Amino acid sequence: MIDRLRAPIFFALVAGALLWTGLNQSWNTALVIFNMGLISAVMSLGVNLQWGIAGLLNVGIMGFVALGGLAAVLIAMPPVKEAWNAGGGAILLGLAIGAASIAIAATAYRRMHKGLLRGLALVVILVGGFYLTRIIATPAIKAVEAINPASTGYLGGLGWPVLIAWPVGGLMAAGAAWVIGKTALGLRSDYLAIATLGISEIIIAVLKNEDWLSRGVKNVIGIPRPLPYEVDLQKDAGFIEQAASLGLDPVTASTLYVKLGYGILFAVVLLILLWLAQNALNSPWGRMMRAIRDNEVAARAMGKNVTARHLQIFVLGSAICGIAGAMMTTLDAQLTPSSYQPLRYTFLIWVMVIVGGSGNNLGAVLGGFLVWFLWVQVEPFGQFLMGVITSPLSDGSFLKEHLQAGAAHMRLLTMGLFLLLMLRFNPKGLIPEK
Repeated sequence: MIDRLRAPIFFALVAGALLWTGLNQSWNTALVIFNMGLISAVMSLGVNLQWGIAGLLNVGIMGFVALGGLAAVLIAMPPVKEAWNAGGGAILLGLAIGAASIAIAATAYRRMHKGLLRGLALVVILVGGFYLTRIIATPAIKAVEAINPASTGYLGGLGWPVLIAWPVGGLMAAGAAWVIGKTALGLRSDYLAIATLGISEIIIAVLKNEDWLSRGVKNVIGIPRPLPYEVDLQKDAGFIEQAASLGLDPVTASTLYVKLGYGILFAVVLLILLWLAQNALNSPWGRMMRAIRDNEVAARAMGKNVTARHLQIFVLGSAICGIAGAMMTTLDAQLTPSSYQPLRYTFLIWVMVIVGGSGNNLGAVLGGFLVWFLWVQVEPFGQFLMGVITSPLSDGSFLKEHLQAGAAHMRLLTMGLFLLLMLRFNPKGLIPEK
């Protein structure tokens, strides 16, 4: 009976915490936490598929999230015609030659017999393809990046509705996961973690340095939104009248309206993914994946293709992370490659999965909301707590200033302490796997 009530009780507590935030701080802050909690829950759901159900240790989560963010730029931003005229076609040709070189090398590797001749052929194909790609693409890249670099300096996107970028972000992350999985899933779990982390760093390094693609550290701003801008709502007479009837000023009402709209969109995506994940978990496929996780040797003895199933769920989980990345970039209306910090935020997503309950989809969603709420609220609470602790000290004392200045670090300290306590007293999470 108690196990059945776990999920409703904990979700009710999270809802109560959000209501408390709205009543005591501001509804704007509560909706910000709610929206990012929804995105975090989607990421946790993807990681839970990989780790909780299949036992795959993926530490490259931020790389797939970044690919989802890039999809929002490539789909929603308008194309920069001057940049395309300056060298867009040559860049595409160079990329096509590079991809063709890799494909030809892979074909040669499979069809040629092992030996010196095959090694020389691979070197010639790959090195020749690399230099040919650089010869064609490098001048074009320089020409594109020279087109009004202060505001553009890149090719732009397709100018399509940004909501299309969400499934496209999932497809891009899935494609990258397939390539990674084909080469890395045969590794032992600790080596797989190192490999995924390294590849994640490579993806983010590309976004930071290839200005023609993502403007690099200059960031892409003004990504079109699926909802109206607050300024436009504040000029709408009908909206102003409705806000006045609710006792709200137009500025506050427009902010709440937009954030609530995002919350509805994100909630729909989360509910769809949760429904699909639950059906998959309770299907024969889900039982097979858990059997593989618990005993790979026995699963192989039963005729199951463990490597193929690992690749399958690795791609699915990464696709969900890519969708979350596109959602996050849509919410921010900008792509900031330098904000993707693999070690920091990967740790946070893992805390969400572990705290909520590894192997339980509802637990992963709960962990996403709960840990993000703590991540946001611990800093102001830490400043308040440090102010109370240092109140007996005289103003201007070194110890008081030092403790108050270090209050911001309470966030990481609290997350680490929270995780240690959970692992010590409730290692299966708040909503354990059945």
